[in-house]
Amino acid sequence: MKKKIGIISGSIVVIVAIGLLVAGNYFYSEGIKRGTDIELHSESESVNAQASQTALSIIEEAEKWYKEQEPKILEITSYDDLVLKAGFIENESETGKAVILAHGYRGNRDHMDDLVKFYYDQGFDVLMPDARGHGESEGDYIGYGWHDRLDYKKWIDLLRNEFESEQILLHGNSMGATLVLMTSGEELPEEVKGIIADSGYTSVKEELRHQLKHLYHLPAFPILDVTSVITKVRAGYYFGEASALEQVKKNTRPLFIIHGDSDELVPTNMAYELYEAAGGEKELWIVPDAGHTKAYSVATEEFQERLLAFINKTVSKE
Repeated sequence: MKKKIGIISGSIVVIVAIGLLVAGNYFYSEGIKRGTDIELHSESESVNAQASQTALSIIEEAEKWYKEQEPKILEITSYDDLVLKAGFIENESETGKAVILAHGYRGNRDHMDDLVKFYYDQGFDVLMPDARGHGESEGDYIGYGWHDRLDYKKWIDLLRNEFESEQILLHGNSMGATLVLMTSGEELPEEVKGIIADSGYTSVKEELRHQLKHLYHLPAFPILDVTSVITKVRAGYYFGEASALEQVKKNTRPLFIIHGDSDELVPTNMAYELYEAAGGEKELWIVPDAGHTKAYSVATEEFQERLLAFINKTVSKE
């Protein structure tokens, strides 16, 4: 009888282990592997304040302007030998100012089109990388900003060495926001003057924990832990180590954190956590009635005013 119970118990353990491995590989394919297109939130995620006609005109004009440009394609080779590509628009005015725009999850450089004209009008060269595993860049997994932070150090060096950029800003949305926050904790050259993060999450682990509950109505344990181990094997990082919260503690650059108060994809409380943890001079703007990365579209004019004020504080006009 005891032997029979032992066999049954062992079989159950094996079945559970196999089930967890299958589930972990499924969630790796859904969330980490390149090329899987999933919807992270429903269309009714939040009710955004209605944009004014002036705001709509500003964004439409900016997107139209971007489509008329022919960005140069620049390349770097990452620390792990991936060829990464970026679009680059060089300003007619030689001001020595440059901004790197970081797009969101499963996006590409063109998704930052609404901001390019704004920065160009302020005299900035504009660099728009495709993150590893996105767009024209190589890579078969998504780094959620973690490995990408090291890629951004190389993009910064490219601007300094090849284009003599003297004042550099980093500006990211969603995953891109977390990317620039993670970059903030690295040793950066003095040319990096400030960082803007719109709708960033505290860590990969906490964001995926939220998504498991929000999308699949599942507890994080043990599925997230199994998926994290699989990600370490296949992509080289654990979810727990990929923390913007820990990185911003080491930040020394002026930091502007933006977040909508109706964001269900990345909970608004994460913005408060990041702000409280961050080192250096910092500013937090919680935008009323704005969903995920919707602050610019629902409060376009105020967004530009606040962004310009941040630029004027951090970047010399000379």
